Amino acid sequence: MAVHQLDLATDRRFDARAGAFPEAAGTDWLRLIWAPRILSIVRIVCGLIFMEHGTQKWLAFPPSGKPAPALFSLSGFGGMLELVGGALLVFGLFTRPVAFLLSGEMAVAYWMSHAPRGFFPVLNGGDAAILYCFIFLYLAFAGGGAWSLDRAIRKRD
Repeated sequence: MAVHQLDLATDRRFDARAGAFPEAAGTDWLRLIWAPRILSIVRIVCGLIFMEHGTQKWLAFPPSGKPAPALFSLSGFGGMLELVGGALLVFGLFTRPVAFLLSGEMAVAYWMSHAPRGFFPVLNGGDAAILYCFIFLYLAFAGGGAWSLDRAIRKRD
């Protein structure tokens, strides 16, 4: 079982007290307890900020002064992925496939929109796309963390 899958509060194999890990040196117990929770916080914050891009395109909030894109345009499809995918990430539902899809979306966004503007991401405006791409790729492999609907559904089965 990977560290991100542990829930020390309910898993009987582990005692969540600081001194309960005799094999853990130093602060390893912090990693065992907090890594899954911090993974959830990262997932939620990234999902909220990413979802904001979709709400700006489709719901005009926060207002950008641009009209909503056509649904079947590249920007319109991207906005839908941002809105729906961001919401799914916030709740931690279908985290792995959604994060993988969104990672691909950000890779396409970078290479189609930002890279042609210049080589350096800070100058071509693509630094956020790169960060999202790799954070989502990490979430695709790490999962949703301790506080996700995926975990709650898996526990119930």
